[in-house]
Amino acid sequence: MQPNETPLTIAEAAKLIETRRLSPVELMEDCLRRIELLDGRYNAFICVLKDAALAGARVAEAEIAAGNYRGPMHGIPIGLKDIYETAGIATTGHSKLTADHVPDADATTAAMLTAAGAINVGKLATWEFAIGGPSFDLPWPPARNPWDANMCPGGSSSGTGTAVATGMILGGMGSDTGGSIRFPAARCGIAGIKPTYGRISRAGVMPLAFSLDHAGPMAWNSEDCAIMMQALAGYDPRDPASAKVAVPDYRAALTGDVKGLRIGVLRSFYETESPADDDVVASMEQSIRVLRELGAEVTELPAIPPMRDYLAACTVISRSEAYAIHEATLKATPELYGKFARERMMMGAFFTAADYVQALRRRRELVAAFAGAMTEFDLAILPTIPAAAPEIESGSTHSMLERPIYTQAFNLTGSPAISVCNGFSAAGLPFGLQMVGKPFDEATVLRAGDAFERATAHRSMRPELALVAA
Repeated sequence: MQPNETPLTIAEAAKLIETRRLSPVELMEDCLRRIELLDGRYNAFICVLKDAALAGARVAEAEIAAGNYRGPMHGIPIGLKDIYETAGIATTGHSKLTADHVPDADATTAAMLTAAGAINVGKLATWEFAIGGPSFDLPWPPARNPWDANMCPGGSSSGTGTAVATGMILGGMGSDTGGSIRFPAARCGIAGIKPTYGRISRAGVMPLAFSLDHAGPMAWNSEDCAIMMQALAGYDPRDPASAKVAVPDYRAALTGDVKGLRIGVLRSFYETESPADDDVVASMEQSIRVLRELGAEVTELPAIPPMRDYLAACTVISRSEAYAIHEATLKATPELYGKFARERMMMGAFFTAADYVQALRRRRELVAAFAGAMTEFDLAILPTIPAAAPEIESGSTHSMLERPIYTQAFNLTGSPAISVCNGFSAAGLPFGLQMVGKPFDEATVLRAGDAFERATAHRSMRPELALVAA
């Protein structure tokens, strides 16, 4: 295997495995070889479970040979952001504080993927406790951008984005409190979906902000995300926010047809409030043309409250809830945190109970405003990020507030939202198109993402990868 050979998607590998033209063992060996050649450069993994992964692949091969094929995730190599608890395997949160934390049970989602036949290759780099990064003062280095290792891959699901884009895994789990699935999906040039709040269980996932956290899949394209969603969606009594809502056939929704779909462009976010770079705007305009050529009805979304209102409410809530979770250890052992995580979470100590309550009240108004604007629309669209990835060492404590990305509003609303690749900068760094749907309508979000990907050439472009020795 050469590192720049085109990796298989989940859908491609599943078809070959089901028809016994590809062995799960061969597929796993290919992924492990990629990790060996590449991860010393890109730092996507905190730990690689080589022996267990190979053993799991052998079991999958035997099951399939015996006629016990479980479905399209059977034998597929995946990875878990290292905030997903794994029985008997350290779940570190990428932090010195919990470096030795070994859970007794799997997160619900990890168990669901295993039940579907997926094989966990290892635990993936994150930003410390899904907030503090990209940091160089932690026990493990930060993941690097697969398109240029000197650049930031986004966060906090950075390791997942990097591992998928390099083909070290075919799919993986991220989490999203303010954009942490969609942000690295955009910067790594892959697809990542934040499902509706309550659609996928968060039980066994280290929390950051209880009322904003979402769990979701990241993969090369929307079809692969749909396959993973099918294995992951459903009610879980272990998660108090989990919703008892019927789960559709996500893959069946991928018809390639978006004719008549009503799509609203949310221009104010990226044209006036947090202006995007010219090349991001150009990619957005091209995306609008593509969707119109596919037959979608693309018009302007009615005005909603300013992005800064969504960002302010999200910031007060997220920082207050994060501080509540970490208050005891932040006070007792602040030195065990990296600078970024410590300073970002300690902001919550300075918000009052009144601030938090007022942010919750404003949240209800902002949710209602967005729902009202969406009354006549199936989707809203806008960029995921305002610019291509910066250098990895250029981060600052409050960089996400200094130049906001366009994701936080939809954690506040709990809406399903996907980021798909929609172009590249002159330097070859990817951008993302964000598609936002109505509650529990991930099927339409995935349908539109898949149709867009089929109509463009972006999914045929892969990063040129540097070997460990580079």
